[in-house]
Amino acid sequence: MIPEWMVGAPRPFDSVLVANRGEIAVRVLKAARESGLRGIAVYSDSDAGSLHVETADEAVHLPGDTLAQTYLNADAIIEAARSTGAQAIHPGFGFLSERADFAQAVQSAGLLWIGPPSGAIETMGDKISARRCMIDSGVPVIPGEEIAIDENPDHLGVLAAAAARVGYPLLIKARAGGGGKGMRAVHEPKMLRTEYEAAAREAAAAFGDGTVYVERLLTGARHVEIQLIADKYGACVHLNERDCSLQRRHQKVIEEAPSPAVTPSLRQAMGQAAVQAAQAVDYEGAGTVEFLLSSRGEFYFLEMNTRLQVEHPVTEMITGVDIVQKQFEVAAGLPLGFTQSDIGITGHAMEARIYAEDPSKGFLPAIGKLAIWRAPQGPGIRVDTGVREGDDVTVEFDPMLAKLVVHAPTRQAAARRLHNALSDFIALGVTTNIGFLRQMAINPIFTSGGITTDYLDSTSPSDFSQTEPDPSILVAIAAAASRFGLDRAATGGAQTSTFDEYTGHAGDPFRTLSRSFP
Repeated sequence: MIPEWMVGAPRPFDSVLVANRGEIAVRVLKAARESGLRGIAVYSDSDAGSLHVETADEAVHLPGDTLAQTYLNADAIIEAARSTGAQAIHPGFGFLSERADFAQAVQSAGLLWIGPPSGAIETMGDKISARRCMIDSGVPVIPGEEIAIDENPDHLGVLAAAAARVGYPLLIKARAGGGGKGMRAVHEPKMLRTEYEAAAREAAAAFGDGTVYVERLLTGARHVEIQLIADKYGACVHLNERDCSLQRRHQKVIEEAPSPAVTPSLRQAMGQAAVQAAQAVDYEGAGTVEFLLSSRGEFYFLEMNTRLQVEHPVTEMITGVDIVQKQFEVAAGLPLGFTQSDIGITGHAMEARIYAEDPSKGFLPAIGKLAIWRAPQGPGIRVDTGVREGDDVTVEFDPMLAKLVVHAPTRQAAARRLHNALSDFIALGVTTNIGFLRQMAINPIFTSGGITTDYLDSTSPSDFSQTEPDPSILVAIAAAASRFGLDRAATGGAQTSTFDEYTGHAGDPFRTLSRSFP
């Protein structure tokens, strides 16, 4: 259905270029189509036959062999918009989405930027300036001393002095970027130099800035974030919270909304703090304020993501608000159209990130060809993905394959639906974390709502090991099962396939196969 703002009056824009790839590009392009907008994709050589290119109305090739030459090439992306007549650019998440200079360049080129003002991106993108801004605005921040450690000759001395003042355990954090990159926990002084060098090296590689700072490490805390949307006229509304406490190395694994640890009064306090944080930087569009919630119920500002979040679907499921659609509307100059009192909570939603990785080997990324790809379907199930059967999974990009999102009336029902949907999810040809996610969906600590951010990092990877046949054997069995299924259909279903005899189950061979192994 075409939204009302796109009907009748002249449209502020009628085409949008998505400066991204994978599942988020597919998500935004589908939203554009539903809004009556022409969707334009960009792609590198390795993405020429990808799903996001197929989804777009038009696609532009980005020449080059590296990310810097393709998806991180601001000039090439703006030129792609010009050449196709695109009037707006949506950055998705990652890549250039939180680059203030890119946002400014888009606007300087006469294009609409579907995101917050460049000043807000700049302030919140620098963790040190963001922390200072929050202190000035009265938003609670993590206890400790914020000290920038740069490339000065005595940086190790500055680091040691700052660590002594903050106390152990502490976190070394990158000044720029996010996603857990450039972040290291230090539990004792003897590890300080090693972890600092690793954090600075990773931050420099990921963000082009090796500057880090230190702050107190809160143990046994939960990661709770507030989704918000603000328009160009000063209105800002939060869409309740998400709980992202199940993490490995600061990377989220399963997210849910609402949080099992948040009471109505705490929700109101955190929501007000998030709105306060956004208004401090004159925010516009969709954004997320992340907090750490202590075991005593105290919350502290962690960072603000000035973009669409990976986990935004769980918020959409419980509120009924299409966040990407609202991004389009705000960019078009429309008011929000609702107030805080209009936002409620219906049921419970969970999202599991499907990765090509091996949990038993420290979540090491995996590569291969998706020989069999069967996503689950049914009531309350949503799958956002950028891959298809036959696609190659390489080390060139992030290993996330899909997001499995479920919605149900209660948290218990949502967890059960998540486990069942994961059991029906078939991905053969590449090692994935689906089995691990199935384990987590029925993990007593998770189902009780007691997960904290340090749970997975304090658990041995061997606890996630699974006994599975070689992937090539599974692919061969699945292919044979599919062939037998066709033969059975051709004979009216009278035959019993060898696969049925092998497993002791009749019916859908792919579903049976997924349930045959832990």
